[in-house]
Amino acid sequence: MGRILSNVVKRCPKLKGGVSLKLSIVEAQEKLVPEMMATLQQRYLVLKLIKSSGPIGRRPLADTAGLSERETRSVMEALRDQQLIRVAKEGATVTAEGESVLEQLGPLIELQYGKNVLAKRIKSYFSIQDVHIVKGDSSEPGGSNELLGTEAASVFASRIGNGRIVAVTGGSTMAAIPKHLSCYPGAEDTVFIPARGGVGNNIGQQANVIAATFAHTCNASYKSLYYPESLSEEAHAIFLREPTAQKMLQLYETTDCLMHGIGDAKKMAAMRDSNEEEQQLLDSRCAKGEAFGYYFNDAGEIVHHLRTVGIQTDHLKRIPLVLAVAGGSAKAEAILSYLRGATKQTVLITDEGAAREIVNLLAND
Repeated sequence: MGRILSNVVKRCPKLKGGVSLKLSIVEAQEKLVPEMMATLQQRYLVLKLIKSSGPIGRRPLADTAGLSERETRSVMEALRDQQLIRVAKEGATVTAEGESVLEQLGPLIELQYGKNVLAKRIKSYFSIQDVHIVKGDSSEPGGSNELLGTEAASVFASRIGNGRIVAVTGGSTMAAIPKHLSCYPGAEDTVFIPARGGVGNNIGQQANVIAATFAHTCNASYKSLYYPESLSEEAHAIFLREPTAQKMLQLYETTDCLMHGIGDAKKMAAMRDSNEEEQQLLDSRCAKGEAFGYYFNDAGEIVHHLRTVGIQTDHLKRIPLVLAVAGGSAKAEAILSYLRGATKQTVLITDEGAAREIVNLLAND
C-alpha cells in the first residue's frame, strides 16, 4: 500500500495538467486491487483529520472520522510506520512527509470521488465564491457534523486574513467548529460576536455561547448580546436605543466575516416555539430554509423574518466573507433555498449527501 501510494505521488509531483493520466493511474489500480481504494480513502481521511486537529488522541479521532477505535488504531499504526505521523503522549500530529503526501495526493482523491465535480457545478450554478464538500451524509444514521466542523475551521483560518469582526450564529453545526480551530495570525485582534440571539433551550448551541467558545479557542475576544425573541414591536424599538444594542449595531455594520448554519424552516420554527399563526404563515408561503432569522422559499425569496437585533440581509452585500455551513441530504432543499439568494462572497461548506441531492434537485428544475 505504501509503495503504491508513493509511486502515485512520485508520478504526479505537482498535479499541473495531465489530469486524465493521473486519473487513469488511480482507476487502473482500482480495477487491479479494488480493496486498495477503500484503504487509501480511509488513510487519507485520517491523515487529513490529524493535520487539521492535531495533536489529537485516538478516541476523539475515531469519533470524528466515524471509525471504530480498532480501525483507527490500525490506520494510525500504518501511517506511523510510513513516517507520515508521529504519535506522542499529547496525541498524533502529521510529519513534514505526511503534509507532503496530503498536498500531493489530495487533488487525486477529491477528483476520484467526484467531490470536485459536485463543488464546481454548485459553485458555477449559484455564482458563489467557493464550495467545499466533505465525505458522508450527516443525515444518515451515525452521521455527524464533525467533518463539517473540521473543514469549516480550516477554511475560516485560511481565509480570514485581516478580518477583525466575526459574527457567528447558533446551532449544532456551528458548535462543532471551535474545537477544530487553533490560533491563527491576528487572532488576538479578532472580536467574535453573535449574529443574533440564541435558539431554543440548549444553551451550548446558542450564538452567544458559541461566539465565546470561538474566542476562548483562538485567544481572541468576544461580545455578547441578549435579546428575548418575544419582544413586542414597541419594546424592540426601546431596546434598540440601549447603549449595548447601539454598540452591537455598529459592530454589525463593520463585520468582516459571517459564519452561519442553514436550517429546515419547519424544524427551526418548532425549535423556536413559534406560535401556530407563524407556523401557518411559513406553510402558506412555502418556506423551505432558514438562516440567521430569515426564512426562504424555493426561489430564494425572503418570506418571513424574525424581529431581532443582529445581521440583516442588507449587511451581506458588505461582508467580505460569508461561510455557510450545513450538510445532510435531508437539508438539501433548505440549503438550496438559501443558495438561490446567496451573495457572491458566499463559501458553502457541505457534505456529499447534501451536495448530491442539491444537484439532483437542480436537474429536476
